[in-house]
Amino acid sequence: MPRTFVLVSGCLLGVRCRFDGGSCPSTEVLRRLAESGGGVGPCLVPVCPETLGGLPTPRTRVELTGGDGEDVVAGKARAVGEDGRDVTEAFLRGAEETLRLARLYQAEEAWLKARSPSCGVHGVYDGSFGGRLRSGSGVTAAVLRRAGLRLSEID
Repeated sequence: MPRTFVLVSGCLLGVRCRFDGGSCPSTEVLRRLAESGGGVGPCLVPVCPETLGGLPTPRTRVELTGGDGEDVVAGKARAVGEDGRDVTEAFLRGAEETLRLARLYQAEEAWLKARSPSCGVHGVYDGSFGGRLRSGSGVTAAVLRRAGLRLSEID
């Protein structure tokens, strides 16, 4: 049986790559592994699109302004830090690097961090830095979805 690969947001695996320098290890990831083939589950490929795009850890918190990740990819919205710095190009670069890894490993699936401006699948913060969500995806989720990967969101 050929080995399958799944991209996973690195922070969900305990990698300290979140904007605040922390991580958010997920028991859901472990549950999915346990249920995926009696110990012969997929090989997980940790990714952090924001660091792959060249942003440091820790870094200023970023939200998407003017739309969601689909809008950023279309050039209609921006990724902006809480300090006002536009980091859209780093987000797009990180999304493309993540897609490059998906293609390299022939991954057909990604397990992504909920509400992330890169990885959110169903919702992202609205750009006000007030904790309000809008429906839509993050930048990397949009790029991976367009490439045909199956996406699921993990909190």
